[in-house]
Amino acid sequence: MAPRLCSISAAARRLLGGPRPGAGDFAAAARFYSKDNESSWFRSLFVHKVDPRKDAHSTLLSKKETSNLYKIQFHNVKPECLDAYNSLTEAVLPKLHLDEDYPCSLVGNWNTWYGEQDQAVHLWRFSGGYPALMDCMNKLKSNKEYLEFRKERSQMLLSRRNQMLLEFSFWNEPQPRAGPNIYELRTYKLKPGTMIEWGNNWARAIKYRQENQEAVGGFFSQIGELYVVHHLWAYKDLQSREETRNAAWRKRGWDENVYYTVPLVRHMESRIMIPLKISPLQ
Repeated sequence: MAPRLCSISAAARRLLGGPRPGAGDFAAAARFYSKDNESSWFRSLFVHKVDPRKDAHSTLLSKKETSNLYKIQFHNVKPECLDAYNSLTEAVLPKLHLDEDYPCSLVGNWNTWYGEQDQAVHLWRFSGGYPALMDCMNKLKSNKEYLEFRKERSQMLLSRRNQMLLEFSFWNEPQPRAGPNIYELRTYKLKPGTMIEWGNNWARAIKYRQENQEAVGGFFSQIGELYVVHHLWAYKDLQSREETRNAAWRKRGWDENVYYTVPLVRHMESRIMIPLKISPLQ
């Protein structure tokens, strides 16, 4: 074993730029290595110690002055039922939105135009965070009209999924807007451990995408699939979308944001969506 240990020590010394070791160095290194394998100087050459974070992503990235929680729903509808589904949701969901006894409000309601077909997307805001969410869910359990709505809706769906979201502190809070507009929901699934880096880069870059009021909202997942980011944009039409996105590339600094954030992404997708009649975002 001695020749093998000596060979490793010499290689390590050459990496450090130190002098060639003598026989006494080999013996000392062997004794030191055998005392505590975990804390040896050899291991310290290759192990980078990382200080643990003291705060959760939700604390570092979300807005401090509000306690809004968001829920996004994706409903895949049977193709032959899409019109009936839209009519049903337009009849029932506004009642929850307008009822002050329910601490929830509609942010936006859409059908996917380009992307996953025959799909409805709903975005809700719960003012008051998780307590507001639970209050709303408990009240809905005894809402006979809503229970009947869910039963009828279930006959129209192929599948559904949802996520609980928080909004990035540096994005606009979604506000009702007049139309007509089309909306793009860009979804980024990040590599685990990269959310803070994503937020730091976009906090600097969002200024490049606000001249035409296209930035609607930015969110990251808290429950459901994790390390998922949703950016919501509004455009007058597809041509306006193309011109606005191209204009961003002519602004110094936008290319750097793309350069540093693309390696953080493991998957991304885009939906072009058309608002329903009841959507506050038109």
